[in-house]
Amino acid sequence: MLNLIVKRIASAVPMLLLVSFFVYAMVDLVPGDAAAVLAGDNASPEQIEQTRQALGLDQPLIMRYLEWLGGALTGDLGTSLYSTQSVVHILGERLPVTLSLTLVTMLIVVAVGLPAGIFAAVHPNSWLDRTLTVLSSVAMAVPPFIVALALVIPLAILSPIFPATGYAPLADGAGVWLQHLILPAIAIAAISAAELARQTRASLIDVLGKDYIRTTRAKGLLRSTIIGKHGLKNAGIPIITVLGLQVSRVLAGAVTVEFVFALPGLGTLAVSSVFSRDVPVILGIVMLCAVLIVLINVLVDATYGYLNPRVRV
Repeated sequence: MLNLIVKRIASAVPMLLLVSFFVYAMVDLVPGDAAAVLAGDNASPEQIEQTRQALGLDQPLIMRYLEWLGGALTGDLGTSLYSTQSVVHILGERLPVTLSLTLVTMLIVVAVGLPAGIFAAVHPNSWLDRTLTVLSSVAMAVPPFIVALALVIPLAILSPIFPATGYAPLADGAGVWLQHLILPAIAIAAISAAELARQTRASLIDVLGKDYIRTTRAKGLLRSTIIGKHGLKNAGIPIITVLGLQVSRVLAGAVTVEFVFALPGLGTLAVSSVFSRDVPVILGIVMLCAVLIVLINVLVDATYGYLNPRVRV
């Protein structure tokens, strides 16, 4: 298992390098001039050029990237072009918000999607199964920001049960913290819970039709034992795969949903940084999200090794 984890982490290093260079090059191609913005509206061409030289923007792309990469390898992601704060400090302030939103969202995804998929698989082609299939199809078709707006109007504006905007840290109390996160988490979780339910249903139906499951039934084992011990474990790999992919979807959905609910997380920071062409902050956000996704993938691979020992070989 340890060898499997080490191999997965080692194989992720080249991917992270490619992602960082690709994002750096794409941001450099975005129209606009950060030096002109920083120099001010009334700046002369000479002042703009001086600002560009001070920021190192006059250097070739590859030189600027290698300089940034050298700092990143030592834990220095640079300084924001529009403030005196380091990128690491900025990300450290925003990361807890996005991680909190991701945690609550994934708990909702598992709490809703997994039981729904199991129930549909145990009662295939029933009216409840068809109802769950229709509801999951509708949930997968609606974008998260539409769900967010649909939740805000009745639950935060017409009936102020939950806050419409803002964030409260966990230090202010678990209840207040959860109250600010529940609506945006539901908005993001709708698609992911539907996807998990459909995959759980499909995988479990396939496993429950196997010969060894019929044998366990013939032996008189309880249905809960058959489903929990023999069914879900053997159907677990596709389910875990989808569950791992949903983390990436949650991080992507946070960009729009955090903006709707005015949450001071990585999503709103990414939007403002793209508009201002704050390259160091953009790179910091992308690399942080990439590392988080790599860690999730390593965890998924480790789960594969537990569910199927052949994967460890």
